[in-house]
Amino acid sequence: METKSAVKTPRDFYLFRDLRPGDIAIDCGANVGLVTQQMAARGATVYAFEPNPHAFRTLRETFLAHPNVHCRQVAVLDRKGKARLFFHERSAEDPLHWSTGSSLLEIKRNIDPKSAIEVEVIDLVTFIRDLRSPIALLKLDVEGVEAPIIHRLIDTGTIEKVATIVVETHEKKIPELRPAIARLRERIASLGLGKIHLDWQ
Repeated sequence: METKSAVKTPRDFYLFRDLRPGDIAIDCGANVGLVTQQMAARGATVYAFEPNPHAFRTLRETFLAHPNVHCRQVAVLDRKGKARLFFHERSAEDPLHWSTGSSLLEIKRNIDPKSAIEVEVIDLVTFIRDLRSPIALLKLDVEGVEAPIIHRLIDTGTIEKVATIVVETHEKKIPELRPAIARLRERIASLGLGKIHLDWQ
C-alpha cells in the first residue's frame, strides 16, 4: 500500500530561503523530513527530532547518506525525561500516513488514548545551549506542546541564540490550548520578538 504524509506547499518554505551552508537548523517534529530536506538542501547542518517510530524510520532512511543531517528519535519539550506519545485514532490503518497526528497530549481530539508508547524527551533549551553555536532557524511543529517550549526559550534567554523560529500552533484543533496560545502571542508582541512566527503552516 502506498503511504502518504501531510505535504506543505512551496509557499510555506519562504522562511527557509536564507539558510546558508554552515548554518545550524533544528526541525522539531520532523515527521518524514519534508522540512528537514528544505533545510539540508541549502547546506545547513540539521538536527531533526521525531518521536513517532513509523515516521522516524522513513526519516532516518531518507537521510542516511546526508552527513549534514542528524536524526534522533526523541520528542522535544521544556524538560527532559519520558512521556507517552499517543497515536492518531486511525493509525492502525496506515501508521506512516497518520503519523503526523500523533501527540504528547491526551486531550487532542483525534488521538487514541488507548494507543500510546513511551518516548524519550529532551529539553530543547539544554540541547541548544550544548551546541554552543547560534541557530539560524528553528521549526516547531510538535502537536500542541509548542507554548511551554517557547516560554522556556524566552525565560532562559536562549531565544537570543536563535535567529528565526517558525511555529505551527494547534489551538484550532485543540480548543483547550487557546488561552495559552493567546497569552503566548501577547508575550511575544510585548517583547517585540518578531523573529517568532506563530502562524507558519
